[in-house]
Amino acid sequence: MPALSLRTALWIDAIASGVTGLIGLLLAGPLSDWTDLPVGIFRGAGAALIPFVAYLIVLATRDVIGSAGVKLAIIINIIWATGSVAILFGSRVDPNAFGYAFVIAQAAAVALFAELQATALGRERTRNDALPASA
Repeated sequence: MPALSLRTALWIDAIASGVTGLIGLLLAGPLSDWTDLPVGIFRGAGAALIPFVAYLIVLATRDVIGSAGVKLAIIINIIWATGSVAILFGSRVDPNAFGYAFVIAQAAAVALFAELQATALGRERTRNDALPASA
């Protein structure tokens, strides 16, 4: 499988996060019914994803993608994935089996986005370090 570019990794995250955010906002009721998770979790997550998606789009469309901006996206993804799993251990939610699977699957997907971005960033740094100073 060919390696993804940093720009592609950011776009994949932006599209998936955008779709997830819209689903959370528009289908919070049915998702809550299917998972036994509170409606507010889906609406809150959906609303939180809107500015994150905008941020990813800004990063992905820049002529030069700054490493600090990508590192922030990676950190946000790691916090999101970790926080998602942590919700399952709180006393405020009591999801059913599908709810557990849903949360774990989306946390795994978000962790994968962080990994794709970190790998692509590392590859681009290595490639840029290998270029002559005059390039």
